[in-house]
Parts: sequence; structure tokens; C-alpha cells
Amino acid sequence: MIRSGRDRRSSKLTFAVGVLLVAGSVGSLPVSAAPPLSRPTGGSAPLADLGWTPCYPREGSFECAELTVPLDYDAPGGTTIPIALIRQQATNPAQRIGSVLVNPGGPGGSGVDFVRFVGPALFTAEVRARFDIIGFDPRGIARSRPLKCFEDESQWGPYFTPFAFPLTDEERRQWIASDRYLLRACDARASKIIDHMATADVARDMERIRRAVGDPRLNYVGYSYGSYLGVTYANLFPGRFRSIVVDGVLDPVQWSTGTPNTASLPFAARLGSDIGTNETAAEFFRLCDDAGKARCAFAPNSARRFRALARRLLDGPVIVTEPGGEAFEYNYSFLIADTTSAMYSSESWPFFAELLAAVEDAEPAAAGDARVAFHQQLGITPVTFERYENFIEGFPGVACSDSNNPDRYRAWVAAAAGGGREVGYYRPFWTWLSSICAEWRGFDADRYMGPFTASTATSLLLIGNRFDPATPYSGAQTVDALMPRSRLLTVRAWGHTSGGISTCTDQVVARYLIDRALPPVGTVCAQDVKPFSRPPDLARAAGVSEVARAIAATNLAPLVSPR
Repeated sequence: MIRSGRDRRSSKLTFAVGVLLVAGSVGSLPVSAAPPLSRPTGGSAPLADLGWTPCYPREGSFECAELTVPLDYDAPGGTTIPIALIRQQATNPAQRIGSVLVNPGGPGGSGVDFVRFVGPALFTAEVRARFDIIGFDPRGIARSRPLKCFEDESQWGPYFTPFAFPLTDEERRQWIASDRYLLRACDARASKIIDHMATADVARDMERIRRAVGDPRLNYVGYSYGSYLGVTYANLFPGRFRSIVVDGVLDPVQWSTGTPNTASLPFAARLGSDIGTNETAAEFFRLCDDAGKARCAFAPNSARRFRALARRLLDGPVIVTEPGGEAFEYNYSFLIADTTSAMYSSESWPFFAELLAAVEDAEPAAAGDARVAFHQQLGITPVTFERYENFIEGFPGVACSDSNNPDRYRAWVAAAAGGGREVGYYRPFWTWLSSICAEWRGFDADRYMGPFTASTATSLLLIGNRFDPATPYSGAQTVDALMPRSRLLTVRAWGHTSGGISTCTDQVVARYLIDRALPPVGTVCAQDVKPFSRPPDLARAAGVSEVARAIAATNLAPLVSPR
């Protein structure tokens, strides 16, 4: 039986990745700027005995704990919430420097799971020897008093749509109805956490974590959206950190308020990730053709063939058969969603090329097998309620709280159409992913809207890939210009963040974390393995690095969840 409509692969994609402006005004300040509210005072004395206990013994030598923090930092003596923590202790305690907190992105990613699954592969062995690595689930996420608007799978089914983003009036009506279904569910079941999930409050929690573990200054590494968390912390607590590394840097002005020229747009539209995705895809086509058919199944003339395939799918879907034998309709929106996903990891490009070739040939079984293999390389698996960790609610709980947005859906319709500029494949996709913010109920009065120009006691290390689809290189350039003390490391790489793909970058990060040594101005690192440089069999055997897969999966899971 052919499935259409609300099948489990259909996605109303939740925008849970760090995204950013490609061509923005670095010198423009936010439209509004509020001072930080009721943040904790300094000091290195531990706040409490965390009582670390062993956990997840099958996955490594980890310890877990909970830290109690105020729900509302304006009422520190009132309601409290737990923040879930995990620790991988330094392998050389005698040479231990301190702790390093990590955030894998999202918003909505679990730092506990990130450390569980890739802690032993994070950073260099020397960093792991000198630092405890600490992951945490941000407030409202996963184990930290999660915002949950559904109790079981029977309740969330009507949220799903049979397309990744809307193209027609009827699809837009379905999409908006789906948004409002989630809003009603949150009205019925959301707890008070919905009004206390802004990034600024997570940064205040990080300051509490720093004090709880007894570190005199914070060490932090954040990927993707985690870059916004790191930059926010640096501006709220400019004298409280020893080192901050942000990799895959988003533009904090466009994320929060926009510039005077972009403030009326939905935040997902003003960020320009559609341009970043298009530029990275152009590299996919160029390198595919350079490699030839022996190493890229979609060569030659890959860009021309992609255009033809997109036009064909706009006319109607093709049938794809899953390995289990069930068939479904592969439509244009899935092509754009899969293409965007592929751009997150160039190590997956040979597998994505095989998927494109199979869909082009209209081979149902081959296309189904290729799509499963491609998603497996990215660490993506179909979402089921049993392992559901509130990505659907978690993303807007943070992003809509952080950002100013229009309150009418017609603004999303206009923005997706391009606002008078040429629209590529990815503009509607990225724009509609934030539409839930049009009528989102939560509001965090303690959010931080800038300025992002604090004179910090030490320099931040900013890392930007030349071709990053979600957080393009210009984001790192923007923050480098905004922050008086920062150093930009450029990486000749393709994909979202440099985590796990550049030995050179790993060494720069190690020297900064251990010795607080910044790379010389203008330093450029490179990706270890150029896309399509290995034969398909060798590429398949090598797969994707653990760290790169974990970062991609964290930031892509909501993009391929059912909607």
C-alpha cells in the first residue's frame, strides 16, 4: 500500500538549528537593548554539594547529578527547577585544570546525551586528560524540567503534515492548523517553564554550574545554537570566563531583534540560511562533477540534473519503497529537506549522491535503500514517542522566547516569497520552520536582546567553516567585529561546524583551552578529507566521525521528525 498524508516520514520541520545572516550589517546595533536581570553574583565557592553518582555504565565512566536553580531569576527564593548534569572526569587528575561545559546545539539538544555518546572522542586526548567534560540539559529540555505538550503518541499525531514545508494555499492552511494544534496542546499541558526558557536564563544557569563545580572561571565550548549561548554568557558575565569556544557561529543580532532593515521579518527569514545552504549545495555540485561518476553517483552535470529533478517532483511525487517493503510518496519538499540535511555533513555526500541518482531513475527500492543509508550516515533515525525528547516544543520554547517576530502568518507568506528578491530552493524551507513563533504563548521577561559588544576579560575563540549551510562563515565574521576581544579561526571545510572533521582545528582548540593561546590572526585550517576524494567503498567504510555525526544528529533530528 502506498502511503501519503500523515506517514511517519512526513515532516513539518521544526527549526532547531543555529542559523544566520550571510550578508548583514556588522555595525548595526539591536533595535532594543535590555540590561541583564537579576543574575547571580560572582565568587568561586561551590553553591552546593552536587553529589555526583555513577551513571550510564554501559556507555562509559560517567557521573550524573542535578543542580537546583531558580525558575525565575527575578525571584531567586521562589520556585526552583533541576538542571541535569553529566560529567566525564579528567583522565589525568594530577594535571587537571578544571571543567569544560559543552552544548551541542539545537536549541533543544541534550548535552547529557552528547557527552554520553561522544565524550570519549571529544577534543584531543590532552584536553580530555586536563579537563572534566560536563554536559547539561538546558532548562525546559530533556531531563531538565522539560516543556512537554503531549503525554503520549496518540496526542501528537494530528500535529504531523505530509510535507516538509508548504507551497500551496491549501498546504499553508494545513501548516498553520498544525501550528495551532501544538499551541492548544501547550495551552492545556505546558508548565510554568514555558515562560523561562530564553537563552539568557540558560546562561545564568551556566554561571550557577560554574560555581557549583568550583571553577573560578568558566570554560565552555558550544556548537551551532550553542554559539549564541556562549556569546550571551560572555555579554552577561564578561569577567567570569577563562575560555569560550564557539563553532558554527550565528549572528546574535539577527537571531534576537534584527537590524532596522530586517526587524519586521520572522527571525528564520532574516538569518539568511537559505543563502548559506545554496552556497554549500553549489559546492556539492562542483565537487561532485570534479570527482566524476566513479566517486559521485550524480555526476556529471549534477546541478543541471538536480534542477530537472526538482521540476519533476514539483509536478508530482515519485514512489519510494522502504527496506521493509512499504511504499511512500517522495515529494519536492522531501528533496529540499534531504538536500539541506546533506549539506550538514560533507562526509555524507557520496550517500546523498546515490539517493539523488536513485530518485532520478525512479527506482523505488533503490531509492528507499539509499535514503535509509544516507540518513544513517547522518545519525538520523525515524522519531518515535518512546525516545521523544521534546524537540517539537523545546525549539520554540527557546527560539520564540529569544527573538522578536511578527504576529501574523502573512509575514511568513511574504518572507517565504522572497520580499522582492530572487528566491532559491531553500528560502521557503527555512522561513516556514519558525512559523510557530507567530502565535507562541510563552514569553521570558528576562531574555537578553543585546548589545553583543561587551569588553570581556579574555578573548573568545570563534570558528567558522567557509561553507556551512546553517551558520555560514559570515556569522563568525559578524561576532568577531562585534566583540572587542575575539579571534576568528577560518576552516576550509564543507558542512555544519568543524567538530570532528579537522585535526588542525582540534589542535587550535586544545592550545586555547589548555594554555589560553590564541591562533595568529588570519589562521586557516582545513578539513582532513576533501569531499568525494575517496572511492565510494572506502567512504562507506570510513563513515562519518562520531563527533560530527552527533552534532549533525542533534541539529537535524527535529528537521526529520514527523510533522
